[in-house]
Amino acid sequence: MDRASGISEATRAALNHSQIIDLTTTGRRTGRPRRIEIFLHHDGDQLFITGMPRSDKTRDWIYNIEADPRVVIHLKHSVVDDVPATARVVTDPDERRPFIEAAARRWRRTDVPEMLRHSPLILLAVD
Repeated sequence: MDRASGISEATRAALNHSQIIDLTTTGRRTGRPRRIEIFLHHDGDQLFITGMPRSDKTRDWIYNIEADPRVVIHLKHSVVDDVPATARVVTDPDERRPFIEAAARRWRRTDVPEMLRHSPLILLAVD
């Protein structure tokens, strides 16, 4: 167990591998937990979430994060654990670029300009 963070070594190792997770946000209007399945990326020392480009609508879970950045990462594969974290929506193009490019490489996508314009980007810091 990592005494500074209260996270086991197995959980920390699992967080360092990109994978499908569940993410719980707090509903901005209802205050109720909202859980979605999404892909967690790990690049260097940073955990992040991005998604497919969509210019016509901002997803509800992003609005929820903007209203309350406290989230829970639910690991469910090699390790099963619930990890509290703080999320931050990133809109600055220069800050977004390296993470979007990393996701594009992982997904073998070639539409980086489209992803930069329309894909969400959420940075996560484990509490």
